[in-house]
Amino acid sequence: MVVVRLSRGGAKKRPFFNIVVTDKRNRRDGSFIERLGFYNPAASEKEKQSLRVDLARVSHWKAQGAQVSPTVARLVRQYAGAGTADASATAAQ
Repeated sequence: MVVVRLSRGGAKKRPFFNIVVTDKRNRRDGSFIERLGFYNPAASEKEKQSLRVDLARVSHWKAQGAQVSPTVARLVRQYAGAGTADASATAAQ
């Protein structure tokens, strides 16, 4: 089964997560099929890029039958609600 979940990176006490598509049997930080974005919980309020998600690819993988983890589902909803407005504003400039 294919899942969309977080893969941890970064240093000790400074987490950084990649949003990846992987086989359910792979380790958390193991090999993956595709990287869909990232989440940096340690980013300051000044940094606008604490979360980036390729919504089109998430939709594609969901259509293919991939299961989305609860945390990734929450992050996608958060990005779709607030993130796309910021992204479209910066693209217009």
